[in-house]
Amino acid sequence: MTYEFIYGLNPCFEVIRAGRRKVSKAILSLSSKDNPRISKLVKLLKSKNIPFEWAEKGKIINLAKSKDNQGAVLKTSSYPYAQVEELLESERILLLDNIEDPHNVGAILRSAEVLGFNSVFMSNKGVPEIYPSVVKVSAGATEFLKISKVMPANDYVKKAIENGCQIIALDMKGKTNINELNPEKLGKFLLVIGGEDKSVGQYILNTADYVVRLEQKGKVSSLNASVAAGVAMFALS
Repeated sequence: MTYEFIYGLNPCFEVIRAGRRKVSKAILSLSSKDNPRISKLVKLLKSKNIPFEWAEKGKIINLAKSKDNQGAVLKTSSYPYAQVEELLESERILLLDNIEDPHNVGAILRSAEVLGFNSVFMSNKGVPEIYPSVVKVSAGATEFLKISKVMPANDYVKKAIENGCQIIALDMKGKTNINELNPEKLGKFLLVIGGEDKSVGQYILNTADYVVRLEQKGKVSSLNASVAAGVAMFALS
């Protein structure tokens, strides 16, 4: 079985609470032993009969491959991706296309979980895997989402259309202001978000029922991808 090291307090808590991964053990920083949140994590580990050990700060950094580990690392099984068919049962689905930055992906997934977009398609080209760094940025939200990453974005769109989804693509040049859409009248839909350097693919823009834009009032030309995604999901939630 392949395994990875999840790091950061929120991710550690959420991985354990979600119960979707096998957690072999926890490695905690000796220097953080008096931290109240570490103490709370220890209590949770004990309640779940998960073994843990105390280690020097350097070992924690090496395992996490990051200094932003908050003194906690879990050795876990790899991320449990979901089947495409399972996600297609949802009324609202998110599709990430051409978003290459793991930080943006993690931030989008955090917003998706909060705003009720619990089914997420991720293109198997140009979008990173659910790495520990993505889990960290998402604050553990990944553990409560159904995520599929097995095919290109265009193929997800075709599957979604076959299953009765309307397609909504976010594009800064979109003809429709997203605020003109009424989520309650849309029915089942797939929202497609593209990256900053390479936006939603042309096939999807041509196929979409709605190509929507966010109305901007400032002078800066565009929003960060994760911020734009959050605004769009909020508008359609």
